Amino acid sequence: MIDVLYFAWVRERIGLPRERVATTAATVAGLVAELSAREDRYALAFSDLTALRVAVDQELTTFDAPLAGVREVAFFPPMTGG
Repeated sequence: MIDVLYFAWVRERIGLPRERVATTAATVAGLVAELSAREDRYALAFSDLTALRVAVDQELTTFDAPLAGVREVAFFPPMTGG
């Protein structure tokens, strides 16, 4: 099981701040594909991956990052300065 966290507009579109997910995906991209296939709200949230960032176990990474041994994946929009 992996804890999946959603922040900002990703959370608003999906309607959850976090959930525990059983996955067979090997990479973050595979997890996104599994989630997107669940319901339209997930498909909408993940429709433009260029508008998203991902962290695996609290470290920024890419969507082709492996999930083996991972405890947490977080999705959020790019951070802006200010």
